[in-house]
Parts: sequence; structure tokens; C-alpha cells
Amino acid sequence: MDHFDVVIAGAGPAGAQCARDLAGRDYDVLVLETESEDEFPRQSNKSTAGTFPSMMASFSVPDDVVMNYTDSVVLESPNDSYVTDQPGAVLEFAEFKRFLVRDGRERGATYRFDSRVSKPITEGGDVVGVRYDGDEEVYGDIIVDATGPAAPLAKALGVSDLERERQAIGVEYEYEGVAVDHPEYPDLTDAMMLRLDHDLAPGGYSWIFHTGGDTAKVGLCYIQNDSHRRYATDGMGIDDYLEYWLETDPRFAEAERIEGKQAHRGSAHIQPPGSLSTDSFMAVGDTVPTIDPLWGEGIHTGMKSGRAAAVTADACLTPADPDTSAEAMSVYDDLWHSEVAPKARTRLLMTELLYLAPNDRYDTLMRDLQRTDGDTLSEVNAGDKLAARKLFHLSDLPMLARFARRQLAQ
Repeated sequence: MDHFDVVIAGAGPAGAQCARDLAGRDYDVLVLETESEDEFPRQSNKSTAGTFPSMMASFSVPDDVVMNYTDSVVLESPNDSYVTDQPGAVLEFAEFKRFLVRDGRERGATYRFDSRVSKPITEGGDVVGVRYDGDEEVYGDIIVDATGPAAPLAKALGVSDLERERQAIGVEYEYEGVAVDHPEYPDLTDAMMLRLDHDLAPGGYSWIFHTGGDTAKVGLCYIQNDSHRRYATDGMGIDDYLEYWLETDPRFAEAERIEGKQAHRGSAHIQPPGSLSTDSFMAVGDTVPTIDPLWGEGIHTGMKSGRAAAVTADACLTPADPDTSAEAMSVYDDLWHSEVAPKARTRLLMTELLYLAPNDRYDTLMRDLQRTDGDTLSEVNAGDKLAARKLFHLSDLPMLARFARRQLAQ
């Protein structure tokens, strides 16, 4: 029988990090990846790859996968802006993913590319392996689904409950000739910029991530929900909105797509997780989902979910009599809620309320942030309700009432 201690479906940041940690602990680990190794990760090169130095240090990620280290985060509204000091790193996502695979192999993990996982193998109701590439089978003491929204294993086992109406879609291109220091806008040199503007991204946001010189990653995303329908222009799709922004923003007057750089297209669900594990099984990364609902950062949370799964697997398999029951595997659920995405539901509610606001309220938000102390945004980002109250006005009552009605309807 083809058997491993842990079988992981998917070589994204969450799955690859789980493999790195477990292989470093001398477990026999197999990663099954849909893409071919020669082109990996052409099909899954979907991330803006903006992250933080804390991720780089925590997971020993080398500098050579970084396109540019940034010093600040800029928030823009249609007519105002706010700048805060926040170190960051814009990664070359494809190089980053290849590093994770290479490092995992050096630690002892086995990778099989061109291996599309289709469904779990169960015995007596418990998962014992996976089927891939038609009739190929492999068995493991613990199975991890890191396939993202496709989630073939998690869905079959009743762990995933991803909702179509909560799926965010995004598109990004890499450009040269971008005027990052245009006099009419905040200086975006060595910065990550997020713009709240329903004319450009109805029900979402757009971004410019400086990648050095006159180059930048430029994109937008939104959820096709009630907020999107309220502010969207009939007949416009996500590519139309990006093209509209490029045509109307003077920062892109001389910009051209960088030759040889493919478009980055992806999706992720913005919703609270349901169950995260069951007997001998865990779901990590965007399978859960794990993406930060407020700012869309998914690399750090995905990596942390992979590590939490590795810690759980180690705890379950270490005893002389291993225990992979649902109760034992629920350690992962506890770690997810305490370490990976604390206050996830509160931050999700803040996100939904943020995208419900009209454009003029975004201008007011920028002015509110300018008058608060520098810690307010960090506190709000951490899910602090008291800090969030500092940013509300009496004029927000109709919007809050509409938000409450929506929550009750859901």
C-alpha cells in the first residue's frame, strides 16, 4: 500500500508550509499538486503577494523572493487619503511558491506533480486516503486539503461550506511606467496602496503595490453581492473596471503591461469558517477560508493555518498509540481561532459594513483616520469594537440599520 504519515492535497502556501514543518519533524509527507512541475505555478500564480516582514521572519522566507520591501500603507478614497507607517513586502509569488516546494523537498517531503486529487477514500466513515488522477490511490494517517476553493476533499467530507455569494474575484497586472509619485496623489514610492472607490471597484477595493522603480502591481477585487449590485455599472465586468481605472487615473498615463508577465486572476471566499477538521482530516488556507477579510492578505494567514495543521498532526501522531479522532484533531480548530485568525467574525462584520458605505463616507473615513492617533487603525484591524466606534457618526445610523437588516436576513 502507498502510505504516508500525512498526505496533503495542494502545494500553495498553506499546504507547502504544512509539509515543510512536518518534514522538518521527520514525518513521511506527500504533497499532491495538480499542476505540472515544469510550469508550476503558472495556473495558480494568483496572489498580489503583499505581506509583512513578520511572515518572512516567522517562516524563514529568503529575501530573494521579494520584489520590493515597502515602508507604508496608503489608503485612498475618491477625494482624500491616509498614510500610515507599516513595513511590508511585495513578493514575486511564483518564486515564493517554488521556494516553498524546494525547501520542503530538502527537508524530506515528497512531491507529486500532475496529480489532481478527486475525492477522499473512506473506511467505516473515516478518511484513510485520497484518490487522484482517476484511479490512483494513496493512503495516510492524516489527510490535509489545501486545494483552495475547489475543496474536493473538504466538500465530500462535509467540512467545507463555501458560499458562492461570498466569493470575491480579483484581477491584477504588472505595469511599468507607473507614476508612483504623481503630484496629484499621495507618494506611493515603496508603499502599498488600497483604494476604496465604488466607481472603480463596486463592493470592493483596488490597489497599487510598488515593486520598485516605475513598476507596480495594479488590480482590483470585489464580491458580487448586494453592495456590488448597488454600486455597479450595468454591463461592466472586472476587466472593464480595471481598464476604466487605467484610462482615467493620470498615474497610468504612460503605463504599459510588463512583457512576459501574466495576469493574476483569483478568487477567495470572504465568510466565517464552518468546521475545520474531522476524523484524520484538516482543511487549511483558502479551503477554509483563511484570507484576511478586511485587507485581503492571505499569505500570512494561510501559512499560519498550515503551521497550525502541522502542530496538530504532530500532537496526534507523536504518542505511542496515535489518536486521529475528531476530538484529537479539533486542536487545529482551537489553534485556528486563537492563533491564525482571532476575532475572525468581528473583522468580517467590519468588512461587510465597510463595503456597504458610499463613496462620500470613504472620504469622511480618511479624515477621521487623519485626526485619530496612529494606533486606531491597527486596533480596528485587530477587531477592536471600541476602536471602531471612534470612526462612527450619527449620520451613519441609516447605514447601520440597513446593515442590521441584512444581517438578520442572512
